[in-house]
Parts: sequence; C-alpha cells; structure tokens
Amino acid sequence: MIGYTTLGTNDMGQATAFYDRLFKAIGAERVFDKETFVAWGRSKQSPAFGVIKPFDEQTATVGNGVMIALPLASRESVDAIHAKALALGATNEGDPGVRQQLL
Repeated sequence: MIGYTTLGTNDMGQATAFYDRLFKAIGAERVFDKETFVAWGRSKQSPAFGVIKPFDEQTATVGNGVMIALPLASRESVDAIHAKALALGATNEGDPGVRQQLL
C-alpha cells in the first residue's frame, strides 16, 4: 500500500552519505537522485525510503519533510481522498497533483 516514505533533512550530503551506507547493508540502492530528494529501494518497482528538503523550504523538523505516498489508480481517486481528508479536518499543505515519480 505504501509507495514511498520521506524524512526531511537540513543536510542532504550528510543524510545521503548515512543512508547510502545503511541501505547498502540490506541490498538497497538509490532509485531516485535529485538535488532536493534522494530515495533508496531494492528496485524502482518496490517501495522506497527517501530524504527530502521540505517543500515549503523551511527547516526540516520532526514533521516538516515527512511524507508517506499512497499509490492510487487514478487522478480522480487522488482528488477524492484529498477532499475527504480536508472534510475530516486535515490541513492542506499542497494541492493534489503529480509529484516526482519514484517508481
């Protein structure tokens, strides 16, 4: 059910060096590598773990930069779950739409 998860970082170099070594020990490697977002997995078709500079360009903190992506079948499904979350009291921190593809 989970496509990928991310943790925010304030030091991309230190974070990627740490996770490169850590995930190598379990056979995972970088499957996505951009300046502000790096992810590791066993393949591009499997769930991934990433570190990211927060979207709002603020300091990464306990919750800022954390994301869990849920792969859905259609744009309509994405819009529907986003609308439902807002109806349930969630805060909109970015409209639904295409994100950088990991898989």
